[in-house]
Amino acid sequence: MTVVLITAAGVGGATVIGALLGFLFKNIPHKFNDSILGFAAGIMLCAAVVGLILPSIEYGGDNGVWTTAAGVITGAVFLNFADRFIPHLHKIVGIDIEEHKNTQNIDKVMLFVMAIAIHNLPEGIAAGVSFGTGDIGDAIAVSTGIVLQNIPEGMVIIAPLLTTGIGRRKTFWIAAFTGLIEVVGTFIGYFAITLSKAMLPFALAFAGGTMLYVISDEMIPETHSHGYERISTYSLIIGFIIMLMMSFYIG
Repeated sequence: MTVVLITAAGVGGATVIGALLGFLFKNIPHKFNDSILGFAAGIMLCAAVVGLILPSIEYGGDNGVWTTAAGVITGAVFLNFADRFIPHLHKIVGIDIEEHKNTQNIDKVMLFVMAIAIHNLPEGIAAGVSFGTGDIGDAIAVSTGIVLQNIPEGMVIIAPLLTTGIGRRKTFWIAAFTGLIEVVGTFIGYFAITLSKAMLPFALAFAGGTMLYVISDEMIPETHSHGYERISTYSLIIGFIIMLMMSFYIG
């Protein structure tokens, strides 16, 4: 349970760390941001496959691959359904932010923040579910991927909020709220698996499906939209390899 508490604090705290960095670096170069986000995508891709999807097949028994396939598809469709009502980063991150303060974009910016918060819930659930296998290496792999993705996500919240005239303190607490959602998700995933081991294979695959959806639908398009596709691609590959090595030695 102690490791779960640390993980919950880590995935939620990563957003807070990102928010603090956002105050320091308001204008992050696209090249740097795309590289970091690509690296995080590689980490998450490996974590989804090695830490969630492959264990789902293993724990599913003779017909485990079918349960896994159903779980992956369900997880992806779930986020796709959510996106129809709550657009995420790649759909609203292009908010026109003027240099002077204004209040006209507050509603749009708050929709942006709520989109991040709601999409953080399944990511937190993925972190919690990963403990169901009993393999700490798998759980660390998944959590590390989510943490690295949350830091730039926390950073990108700050500038839009500040430019609408919202105070620095309130901006920080709004960003922290999005991280708190992930903490809640972590405990939901962990206790759900604790109460019913029978749902473990499907739950692992579902969590893996949500992560694959986030990577393909949000992270990769974002890293390939500013002219730095090559460095983003290699960053993804490097992130994947590093997480693969970590999974091998830690697991």
